[in-house]
Amino acid sequence: MLSLLFLILVANGSPILLRYLMRSVFSFPVDSGYRLADGQPLFGGTKTWRGLIGSLLITSLSALMIGHDPGTGLLVASGAMCGDLLSSFLKRRLGMRSSARALLLDQVPESLIPALLLMQAFDLSAAAIAVLVLVFFLLDVILSRLLYQLGIRKKPY
Repeated sequence: MLSLLFLILVANGSPILLRYLMRSVFSFPVDSGYRLADGQPLFGGTKTWRGLIGSLLITSLSALMIGHDPGTGLLVASGAMCGDLLSSFLKRRLGMRSSARALLLDQVPESLIPALLLMQAFDLSAAAIAVLVLVFFLLDVILSRLLYQLGIRKKPY
């Protein structure tokens, strides 16, 4: 379970680190600025192809480095990024601006979806998934503040 937690952290942290390292290079929004009938963006400008592709690649390589198949990393990153996009989609529908804080909505989908996708591969029970999501939530809150203090994140959440 620890290796899955590590990969989920890598998948969700990669876009943040890539934004810090690359600034605006390859910062193309996933939704291309498309707006729905409610006038809000589909996802928002902070969800980029750089972050999405970077997460897929870095998590796949990380999986290989810790003894898992790169496909495992790819599945973790795919689930995490789908969860992140789902969160952004829901936040836009709720009228929240891009990068607005939504405790739980910002953490649960991006950890729960990969855990469910890999439930059988990691032989996880429902209780183990609940613990994994809870630990990810706590680590995300703590690491986000730390990355903000280090100047890597733009906001402390």
